[in-house]
Amino acid sequence: MDVIIDDPVQEQEFRRILTLIRLSKNGEVVEQMKKHGLVYKMNWGVSISRLREIAAQFKPNHLLALKLWNKQWRETMILAAMLDVPESVTEEQMDYWTKSVETTEIAETLNTFLWVKTKFVFVKALEWCRGKKHLVRYAGLHLMGRLALVEKSAMDEFFEPFFDILSPLAKDPSLKQVFYRSYILLGMKGKAMNERAIIFAEELKLVDSEECRNLAELILAELRSEYVQESFVKNT
Repeated sequence: MDVIIDDPVQEQEFRRILTLIRLSKNGEVVEQMKKHGLVYKMNWGVSISRLREIAAQFKPNHLLALKLWNKQWRETMILAAMLDVPESVTEEQMDYWTKSVETTEIAETLNTFLWVKTKFVFVKALEWCRGKKHLVRYAGLHLMGRLALVEKSAMDEFFEPFFDILSPLAKDPSLKQVFYRSYILLGMKGKAMNERAIIFAEELKLVDSEECRNLAELILAELRSEYVQESFVKNT
């Protein structure tokens, strides 16, 4: 990981951000998040929209992002994703941050605001899908879906390798929701990818896993739906 070298300007920005977070706290949101299993070492209950407003007041800075991440508050980790500079992100940083996340919210936040903008994104998405830790695999699947959503102009060949590593993940009931959401996005990238995704989903129906077969049926119903098929006609 990067060694943080103290910088008076960024330290001042960092302290200002911590103050803004405290002033935006919402205890009711914290309690609601706990009920949904989102538990943090420190959570001020600040909404994502408010955190976006806070981030807009500061210029993206890699050092500032590192300082925010190291604070390990829910809000500082989210702001770290919003304020980091994608060009300054290293593979080591991506691995370290992703392997240390403890909630799906932070995993999705990193993918959405930062990782998807880096040059290592396809490599890391594939690598994490093969990970041993549940949240790492979750991050890999979610990142695959984000890529399919925001990189529609990317060649389908970049996405083909995912089909080689998805079968084991489809058997995991704890990944069912993120697998479904991300796979649907993959199958909606374009007509050719839709056809490829349907063929693979048909193969999943043959896997010796009831969980996998049920998931495949849900996926096929969606990817073959009139809504999805009409979307390809509109985009041609």
